[in-house]
Amino acid sequence: MQEAVQEKGLYYAPDPASRGTCFIGGNIAENSGGPRALKYGVTKDFVLNLEVVLPNGEVIETGANTLKNSTGYNLTQLMVGSEGTLGIVTQATLKLIPCPKRNMLMLVPFSSAEKACQAVSAIFKAGITPSALEFMERDAIQYTMDFTKESPIKLKDNEQAHLLIEVDGNDTEVLFKECEVIASVVEALECGEIMFAETEAQKEALWFLRRRVGEAVKATSIYKEEDTVVPRYQLPQLLKGVKEIGNRYGFKSICYGHAGDGNLHINIIKGDMNDAAWNNELTKGIRELFELTVALGGTLSGEHGIGYVQKQYMDIAFTKVELELMKGIKKLFDPKGILNPGKIFT
Repeated sequence: MQEAVQEKGLYYAPDPASRGTCFIGGNIAENSGGPRALKYGVTKDFVLNLEVVLPNGEVIETGANTLKNSTGYNLTQLMVGSEGTLGIVTQATLKLIPCPKRNMLMLVPFSSAEKACQAVSAIFKAGITPSALEFMERDAIQYTMDFTKESPIKLKDNEQAHLLIEVDGNDTEVLFKECEVIASVVEALECGEIMFAETEAQKEALWFLRRRVGEAVKATSIYKEEDTVVPRYQLPQLLKGVKEIGNRYGFKSICYGHAGDGNLHINIIKGDMNDAAWNNELTKGIRELFELTVALGGTLSGEHGIGYVQKQYMDIAFTKVELELMKGIKKLFDPKGILNPGKIFT
């Protein structure tokens, strides 16, 4: 769909790493995001109206095919991100925007992951809103290059994390100036040598590296993936806390994600952990991880949803009253509990 609308000079910005294998219906059920959500928003920001089949077989429209709608409750946004628990989306009216004609991409190495995270807020404070701002710690890059057998970059011994930063627009001169500002910000935080992607092939190689991180980690070990999100200025504290919790519970984590949104993907790998620790003690560590996330002003999931796996932690993010309201909505739409039973709530 992105390619089809681009031929008409238009742009559909939601851009999950699973593009090419995922479907629009799944993106709506999940409220998918991706790298360019930073500047343009996630799936919910592009959905105007939905045709939905309810559990009793009735078909409804949730909104209107207009850019503005303040008529009654917002059923469209209630459906987006509901993980298939309230209804089945059979048609969607999506918003499109003009396609930016140019983009520039840079890869910035740092001697510490915390400094890379500090740079994220500093870029925004300097008045720049990148179209993408991605974080990858060293192991994430190394796992991916080993997995794909491709090495678009050479890791230096002192490089512990990288930021992949993209700006886009229609005026090349403006983009150059934005890159200059970003460069001055990251250099003040003692970054390493900045790599500018000079060709489309270089850009594709860097994005290929970023998009394959999750797959590479999962191919290396049994894993559990958490999808934490905090205000972006809290990223350094979150990352530091993740590593401290891992040290206490004996697990290794590989972190990457949409740093510009404060969205950190934490892949916990089993490695040498015995089964008892993996199945029993680890859940305590994950609970601590989520408690830290919420204490920092964040929440359990930025874009991956709750599903079957994270529902046991919902009490960390919500009060009993809030949970009962959500369960009441589920019961109103689906009194017989036939749509994705057991997802989000027991």
